[in-house]
Amino acid sequence: MNLFGKRRLAIATTVYWVLLAYIIAGLGWWFIALQTQNRQMATYKLQELKLDDPAYESRLNAINAEADRKTAGYIGEGSTFLLLILVGALFVYREVRRQIRLQLQQQYFMMAVTHELKTPIAVTKLNLETLQKHRLDEQKQQKIIQAALQETGRLDNLANNILIASQLEGGGYTRSKEDLDLSSLVQRIVHDLRHRYADRKWEDVIEPGCSLAGDPLLLQMLVSNLAENAIKYSPKEGVISILLRKQKDHILLQVKDEGPGIPEEEKKKIFDKFYRTGREQTRTAQGTGLGLYLCRKIALDHKATIKVTDNSPVGSIFTVSF
Repeated sequence: MNLFGKRRLAIATTVYWVLLAYIIAGLGWWFIALQTQNRQMATYKLQELKLDDPAYESRLNAINAEADRKTAGYIGEGSTFLLLILVGALFVYREVRRQIRLQLQQQYFMMAVTHELKTPIAVTKLNLETLQKHRLDEQKQQKIIQAALQETGRLDNLANNILIASQLEGGGYTRSKEDLDLSSLVQRIVHDLRHRYADRKWEDVIEPGCSLAGDPLLLQMLVSNLAENAIKYSPKEGVISILLRKQKDHILLQVKDEGPGIPEEEKKKIFDKFYRTGREQTRTAQGTGLGLYLCRKIALDHKATIKVTDNSPVGSIFTVSF
């Protein structure tokens, strides 16, 4: 969180606690005022009693009992109001902090999207201009074309993530449910990745005959996002593994990388919208914080679970269980 965001959060928190203290103090003053009035009324009634009155004892007890009932009523009402105030205050406090943090995350998201859009466009433009201006040998041409394809793929993946995330949240995406061969789908994605990232080391074990009912576009996005995430965080010499197999009554999809891994305290947060590991100011990895969020949403839509565990000796393993 930047300095401006911390200042806003500090100001909002201070104002909130001052208002809450004022409300509780007002409730305490209300109780004291009512209790004082109750005691005064009881005192006036007691002063009107006559000692020689045969019913003196019973009237005395009645006045004291009435004063005690009112005191108990004030305590009960005050406690109820206090409890409601505290519960409401806790809810408001959490929501305000959540909204401020979400707004900051959205700001970081917009900055990340701007960078993610400009970079592949600039690289692709430079590559095309190089091909246009210079007569290069076949090997260099293929290398430049390969780099342009990688950047175009990044741009396409980013556009799809933003579009699908917006449609899924706004209810504008119509999910299809058809019987499909997940093995063939994953095999096609791996083939495309091997072509786009020919300089990376790939391992794939794809068991044939893994079929399920689902949305082909969403499942393709799920596999692609997990693979792109592994590419992003793995060193160039690291191996990226994609496995698909049947296990009893489940189909398991696993994507393994040899990156730095994910700290234990962040393993549940990485699937949150806009969340990215590490500090925003020092983070060097590309991304918008939408990829893994979409992976979890797509998995849930297909009644699947997704989790991340540590790879041995280094890296992470993302497992989707259908």
